[in-house]
Amino acid sequence: MEHEARNYAQLTEQFETRSLDATTFTHVDHIGVACKMLQKYDFLDAAARYGSALRAIATRAGAPDKFNTTLTLAFLGLLSERMADTPHKTFAEFMEKNPDLVSKSLMETWYSKDRVGSPRAKEIFLMPDRFRH
Repeated sequence: MEHEARNYAQLTEQFETRSLDATTFTHVDHIGVACKMLQKYDFLDAAARYGSALRAIATRAGAPDKFNTTLTLAFLGLLSERMADTPHKTFAEFMEKNPDLVSKSLMETWYSKDRVGSPRAKEIFLMPDRFRH
């Protein structure tokens, strides 16, 4: 399966050192690296390190406007909770049990497109304006 084909320990090292090739960094890779960092560091440390590296990588790739503080922190929070609540031995098993994580519209459960896509959401963390029922 695709999730096991990548060496996320190595990819995480490249991510943290900002030597990662952003052109081959997929959405699933974002999740794999985030999971590794959430295992390696406590949540606040992981969030600071992940956010800082992601912003730097986006900037180096010529797309600094793609970084979004709100999306980054909300997604890390969701991943942290899911990792704690989902018994799993491998990343592939975790992804199989959480297939919705690959959905580009997952955050629409909590955020309207206008709110999460706003310039303000890119700079600071915004609370959700929608709520799960």
